[in-house]
Amino acid sequence: MALPTRLLGSSGLNITTLGFGSWAVGGGGWSFGWGPQDDAESIATMRRAIDLGVNWIDTAAVYGLGHSEQVVGRLLHDLPSSKRPFIFTKCGLIWDDKNPMVEPRRVLKPESIRRECEASLQRLGIDRIDLYQFHWPDDTGTPVEESWSEMDKLVKEGKVHAVGVSNFNVELLERCEAIRHVDSLQPPFSLINRKAAEKEIPWCEKHHTGVICYSPMQSGLLTDSFAASRVSRLAADDWRRRSPEFNEPNLSRNLALRDALRPIAERHGT
Repeated sequence: MALPTRLLGSSGLNITTLGFGSWAVGGGGWSFGWGPQDDAESIATMRRAIDLGVNWIDTAAVYGLGHSEQVVGRLLHDLPSSKRPFIFTKCGLIWDDKNPMVEPRRVLKPESIRRECEASLQRLGIDRIDLYQFHWPDDTGTPVEESWSEMDKLVKEGKVHAVGVSNFNVELLERCEAIRHVDSLQPPFSLINRKAAEKEIPWCEKHHTGVICYSPMQSGLLTDSFAASRVSRLAADDWRRRSPEFNEPNLSRNLALRDALRPIAERHGT
């Protein structure tokens, strides 16, 4: 099945306009988990997405503290090369194996980036990452120029095809661009959270940097079936329980927005 595709900036990656985000595939038991998941169901769901034409999977080392990448790796192991999707992953969030519920540290030291890259390649069972991204800005005082220079080295070594960032503002994007072109930005962007439209997305258009939006359905709030009563049924370790958008007064406001969109969707048959 053919789905619409677009070039991701000037990266050379021609990707479907819808991808598969594997945050939830990481399962529960860590600080930003979505509660328990069935790995077999996760793999079956990713297979279904690929069968429907989706040609990229976005994951991260921190999702499930390595588990999401392992599950994606199991999927790739059983797929013929002709059906292999592009694999995007991220680095820069370092967790404590002894305290999985503690929030990961934001670390973009060059030596840490390299260790993470090698670990991700091993978990995924691949030789090259199609798009490698910084997950969040650094909190250790490491200049972003040093961090981004290490990403450039990974590209030149063939471990990574393209490099991008997530959750970066224009100032950080400019500093990276001065070292090496930023192939992509991954900001949160939805009908609830549109902040990236003010500065970051226009910057990307001007610099031929691709944009991948995460949480476009606001982590479930904008889906047809979500209701206020469902929040109380979320797993005890589901990060959404403590998210302001899933608690009052924001919850009611967000669901009212979702409901206001229904007649518009119906007029467009979507």
